[in-house]
Amino acid sequence: MKIGVPRETAPNERRVALVPETVDRLVKKGHAILVEFGAGVEAGFTDDAFSAAGAQLTDSPSNADLVIRVHAPDEEQIKSLKAGTVAVSVLNARTSPDLVQSLADANVTALAMELVPRIARAQRMDVLSSQASLAGYKAVLIAANSLGKYLPMLMTAAGTIPPSRVLVLGAGVAGLQAIATAKRLGAVVEAFDVRTAAAEQVESLGGRFLRMPESKDAEAAGGYARAQTDEEQERQRAFLKSHLAEADIVITTAAIPGRRAPLLVTKDMAEAMRPGSVVVDLAAETGGNVELTVAGETIIHNGIVLHGPINVPSMMPLHASLMYSRNIAALLDLLIDKEGNLNLNLGDEVINAMCVAHAGEARHELGRKAG
Repeated sequence: MKIGVPRETAPNERRVALVPETVDRLVKKGHAILVEFGAGVEAGFTDDAFSAAGAQLTDSPSNADLVIRVHAPDEEQIKSLKAGTVAVSVLNARTSPDLVQSLADANVTALAMELVPRIARAQRMDVLSSQASLAGYKAVLIAANSLGKYLPMLMTAAGTIPPSRVLVLGAGVAGLQAIATAKRLGAVVEAFDVRTAAAEQVESLGGRFLRMPESKDAEAAGGYARAQTDEEQERQRAFLKSHLAEADIVITTAAIPGRRAPLLVTKDMAEAMRPGSVVVDLAAETGGNVELTVAGETIIHNGIVLHGPINVPSMMPLHASLMYSRNIAALLDLLIDKEGNLNLNLGDEVINAMCVAHAGEARHELGRKAG
């Protein structure tokens, strides 16, 4: 089978969909891997490294049977695909019905990586988790770099310097990595999540879990948080305001797949923080957890530094690409049989959940239900 790896063209995107490690494995299985010139350079993978792994370098890999990207293809890139091509990437299909329809109209079979179901057998394919882990780690480094204080407690000749306090809102994959990273750097860490099951995970990493009195568990299917009612949100904000005022760093990570990020920190809550405090809003791309967030920008409001970074995993392109590539490799183990042929079994719950376009039909509604 011919597998194509185009160079990413989205702004500020430095990742590549397959790395030489995975290419070597696929070539040994008899597949032809077509990699566009320069596809991995920004991630630290040279054309020579791909060639050494057995890839064929090309100006355009769009004539492959299976084309793998990180970002969704644009209209021109969709037109370059031949009918029957299988396209795999993060598509944001739940909020991009026009894109899904374009793929269907081009008779392209499209698999959305963000729709990998959260079941045990699909864990190795879970791109949302692999990339969120990188984002949580990087968020702490961004915050530490902006904070005018040490994170750890220090005993010095000039006296004792107390540790900084870090508050993490949302204890999913990104939040847990942020907690672990902040603890390794010596900070005192607190965390809040609407899912009570997150408490044990937070505490296992050395963080203090903030329990809101008389709250109802808000865990939905797949381990994600469900949307909160207006009343629940107001109670949470009132509860968190005093903790925000004590924090030196706040990292927000709350997200609901396919929906706008929940608003956790209002303007007045942010203004209760001390000047010099730092906020990193990892939900900036989907509307932000903080009312003041400006996606893609760093602003200062009342002395508070507020970061709204976008595409954070791409800030660590080598490991982000490596992990994405391994997610893809696990998917290909499911998609390709032992004879090297495509096995698009829509009866398989993983493939069915991911497949949003097939045989000229847009299946995004089906993908939404299965995912």
